[in-house]
Amino acid sequence: MRLKISQFLLSLALISALMLGGCSTQQVASNTSSPISTATSTINEASSKTTTEATSSSQTNSDIPGLADLPRLDGKATVVLTVKGSPITIEVDGTDAPITAGNFVDLVQKGVYDGLVFHRVVREPQPFVVQGGDPQSKDPKVSADRLGTGSYIDPKTGNARYIPLEIKVKGSDTPIYNKPFDATAQPVVLPHKQGAVAMARSQAPDSASAQFYFALADLAFLDGNYAVFGNVTQGFDVVNKIQQGDRIDSAKVTQGAENLKIPGK
Repeated sequence: MRLKISQFLLSLALISALMLGGCSTQQVASNTSSPISTATSTINEASSKTTTEATSSSQTNSDIPGLADLPRLDGKATVVLTVKGSPITIEVDGTDAPITAGNFVDLVQKGVYDGLVFHRVVREPQPFVVQGGDPQSKDPKVSADRLGTGSYIDPKTGNARYIPLEIKVKGSDTPIYNKPFDATAQPVVLPHKQGAVAMARSQAPDSASAQFYFALADLAFLDGNYAVFGNVTQGFDVVNKIQQGDRIDSAKVTQGAENLKIPGK
């Protein structure tokens, strides 16, 4: 029993560390008020979703408000992040996470990630995540306590861009949107294996924007709650050396840029 309790408390601590990366300034107050209650809510939210609920989701693209207005990746792409002069190669999977992958590749193409800080690195008490991608962090004058609260602001509209939680379960033709679920009952196509790349979000399922993280270990307890969209194929040793405060020198799409589909283009 002690082991089970300690593992549960560890999961609470780790998830709260991830979820404190709120995706909008307006959401920060509710997300940071109680880390333990936020993490507990996430676990309870996931465990309350049954296999039947996940399976019965018959959403189509037309069912998801705003989905047609978001970038989409039809197929795969390769992105190379350079950190302190060393490359990290990421295979971005638009086949199984088209909207999440499309959002990431589009932001890379726009240069959004160039110069951004890795504001959260959690390796103790066990390897967890390296998180970055807050657009606010490009400005060195932004205080450290604000990092993890920023979103991508579309310069054309002046509004933040958010994407829906998008997770595909094995045996399904299309992803499930908007609904965290218990992945122990339904395995996901893109799990949180070591080297996975996924979107950070606040407690709201559809609050991911620009912040992403690398999984430093297998993190199966996050499956069904956070959207994995790619994997590190080369340079995981570079990921393992990232320290809090390190910046992304550059992010470039080296293959598959033609697979990015922008609405209206």
